[in-house]
Amino acid sequence: MRLKIALTVAVTALVFGSAYAQQRTIAIGTGGTGGVYYPLGGAIANVLSKNMPSMQATAQVTGGSVDNLKLIGSGQSEVGFSMADAAVDALKGEDKFKGNQVPLKTLMVLYPNIMHVVSIEGAGVEKMADLKGRRVSTGAPGSATEVMAFRVIEAAGLDKDADMKRERLSVAESVNALKDRKIDAFFWVGGLPTAGVTDLAATPGVKIKMIDHSDLVGKMNAKYNNLYSTAVIKAGTYPGQDKDNQVSAVWNILVTNDKMSDKDAYDIVKLIVDKKDDLVAVHKDAASFSVENQIRANSPVPWQPGAEKFFKERGAKM
Repeated sequence: MRLKIALTVAVTALVFGSAYAQQRTIAIGTGGTGGVYYPLGGAIANVLSKNMPSMQATAQVTGGSVDNLKLIGSGQSEVGFSMADAAVDALKGEDKFKGNQVPLKTLMVLYPNIMHVVSIEGAGVEKMADLKGRRVSTGAPGSATEVMAFRVIEAAGLDKDADMKRERLSVAESVNALKDRKIDAFFWVGGLPTAGVTDLAATPGVKIKMIDHSDLVGKMNAKYNNLYSTAVIKAGTYPGQDKDNQVSAVWNILVTNDKMSDKDAYDIVKLIVDKKDDLVAVHKDAASFSVENQIRANSPVPWQPGAEKFFKERGAKM
């Protein structure tokens, strides 16, 4: 009897030990807690962990796209959110990735990232030219906000260093600094609505000012290979926003390194698409996680073959 019990315990331990050993942990690079990457990344991690017994996914708080791409390059993350412009820089080893190419693959196109140029009534900022001589936050270090902000500023004919006193704050820090009148405006690129901007607009005694800049997209595209498009932040997106805001935009993509297996990539994107309603419940930008948006024009980074196989099976015109 004792021998039988011992054998049963040994077999059980072997089975559970084997299952445990086969479970892998993947890290998903997201962004700051005041943006959209973080809640959506947490929702995706939850979906993967619940539905892939062999995988435990976790969402990392990071500075944003640039940090996520560097973490993938160093092997500290397997998956990351990124804006398309930062991702192509990483792939080519340019700009913030000079001399350090990251071997990336696209898992899927996510949603358009909208550039916000935000001020408040009384700060004296009504148009892009008014940023000259002002205190301006261009985004956190390691964020794609900073990458795109510099390109918007350049297209506006301003010098990011000579023409303004520049801070490098996250969206949450930028909101608090603008509330306290420590800065006059900030740049933020993210989904709609962004929680931090909503918080600013809902602050008693504050009236938000959204600065138009869609007229700069042509100049940006002439230099940066047509990565950008015009977009509109509709009136009422944020409390007290009483008119449409004409802005620039770029697609967000979910990327991985070139080592992910085709099966893992296929299974991951299948779950994201199949569990889309769960993700939309966390943030409405997940509504853009559609098969129709999976086209090469939306991502300058080559597709992971397993992900491409899935989307073609679902009818994507890739």
